[in-house]
Amino acid sequence: MKAKLFTKFSAVLATVLSITSVHAQDFSTIEGTTPLGPSSQYRTWSLGVNLGLLSQAAKFGFKDGDLNLGYSAYLKKHLTPAFGLKLQYVGGKISDVSSNSGTSTNIDTKLPWSIALSGEYTIANVNWRLFNAKVKPYVAAGIGAVNLNTVSSSSDEKQTRMFVPVDAGFKFAIAKGVNLDLGYQLNWTNDYFDGKTGHTFEYDLFSYIHAGLEFALGPKEKPFMANSNPVATLVNDYTRKYDELKAERDALLASNKAVQAQMEALTKGLKDDDGDGVANMYDKCPNTPAGTKVDGAGCPLPELKLPESEQKIVVEAVKNLEFDFNKATIRSSSYSYLDKLAELIKHKNYNLKLDGYTDNVGTADVNRRLSKERAEAVKAYLVSKGVAASKITTAGHGMSNPIASNSTEEGRQQNRRVEFTLY
Repeated sequence: MKAKLFTKFSAVLATVLSITSVHAQDFSTIEGTTPLGPSSQYRTWSLGVNLGLLSQAAKFGFKDGDLNLGYSAYLKKHLTPAFGLKLQYVGGKISDVSSNSGTSTNIDTKLPWSIALSGEYTIANVNWRLFNAKVKPYVAAGIGAVNLNTVSSSSDEKQTRMFVPVDAGFKFAIAKGVNLDLGYQLNWTNDYFDGKTGHTFEYDLFSYIHAGLEFALGPKEKPFMANSNPVATLVNDYTRKYDELKAERDALLASNKAVQAQMEALTKGLKDDDGDGVANMYDKCPNTPAGTKVDGAGCPLPELKLPESEQKIVVEAVKNLEFDFNKATIRSSSYSYLDKLAELIKHKNYNLKLDGYTDNVGTADVNRRLSKERAEAVKAYLVSKGVAASKITTAGHGMSNPIASNSTEEGRQQNRRVEFTLY
């Protein structure tokens, strides 16, 4: 009968193992955890229930098929993914046959209860090669107390003794926070409880082979510490930070490319390909012939034939226009000539285009800015004399379009000018 019990138990174990191997999934969890993070990131308590077979063990195994049903439960505190403390209860019955002086006696030892505190070490949970090991061997050892009720044809003895449990087994993650637990436990007691004489070992032994389930306790959104690999947490944290940095880098590169494209477009737009003094981005009439007088939009000015008296006013204004050295301040000696030009514009409702130029002394940027400022200074003076600002447009050309050689002071003086174009 007991041999059949062992056979059935073995068949159940084989079936469970085969199903687990076929449907095994990766239930090792590291979500929400960080390297060197606090244990509060995990579920650190678990409850286990097991069912198995108890036997009087003489040589670390089963003897004469004397097997009985055993049951157990434990509460475990996981201090690290690899180590925890387990408080275990084991109950059941142990049967054996004692032969003394040729007489055989059937002995039954009931275990109403046993309590032991053990340290359990899981081998595969800290692994650099397998982040999520499917098979996790474990070993455990501890110390506890066992209540024994030994009954034979000649005695009925009750006693409580110390015992040392040693476990070895395997755990399989079959769901998030649930492990299948298969193990073998050998127990040493500090007395003889089977009524025999002439023992192989100094103390009695009994074994317990079992299968059961381990359930994580606590909030389900937290990972189960017993199924978490610190190495996987470290790699996941590194990968996540790398991905974040890479995303930031890619975004920065894209932004830089966009800025570069805008700068290139702006630089291209500020070029003056036809040399008329109007930047490409504002030039509504590109490719005007060299020397063509244009308005503020870069389009040719309509030809305007002035009477000789009016031409004289314009020529005199240009000829006598003087500025302070390297400044855009008009000298007072030029005011009377600009006053006559202002009256002409107002009286005839002319439009005026002012083009400022400099010699080649200094940088191009400085000369371009100075030529523009001088043209603006002339405009400001004419507006102060009653000319509508909308009637005057200005442009600064710097050292471009010289009318004389810059190799002599006389030539440079002629190149420092503001040209007046009425239209």
